[in-house]
Amino acid sequence: MEIIYDILIKSIFASIASTGFAMLFNVPRHTLIFCALGGAITYIIRNISIEFGLSIELSTFIASSCIGFITLKWSRKFLIPRPVYSVASIIPMIPGTYAFTAMISLVDMNSHGVSPELIQLFIENFLRALSILGAITFGLALTSLYYMRLNRPVI
Repeated sequence: MEIIYDILIKSIFASIASTGFAMLFNVPRHTLIFCALGGAITYIIRNISIEFGLSIELSTFIASSCIGFITLKWSRKFLIPRPVYSVASIIPMIPGTYAFTAMISLVDMNSHGVSPELIQLFIENFLRALSILGAITFGLALTSLYYMRLNRPVI
């Protein structure tokens, strides 16, 4: 029960971050609630997948694929371009901690000298951040590819 409460509280903060990012890029006012809802949905799906034992990369891919399909439905229903919803919704999944740790280890290598521990820390965090970004990209691209394939005329 504590895990569910924790995920719900953090999803509220994820929705605030999504709304703030959407406001930064001047999305229409009536779409802000859907941007907030999308951010909360992606955060909930990713963390529930992690709680079930999946890796963060696979969980991020599942969450971004789900929000891709959801935002496709929203964009067709409200006649708003899909990136208005999807870009703001994936913001809570950006791997800032891993990228920051990788860059700090790179700075430490520059200032204190290269050591195997720093190289290992850099490579692990850099590859994790890169794979999470790839999972987000492929999850959102999967929706577009599926939609184009589904609506393609058969010759």
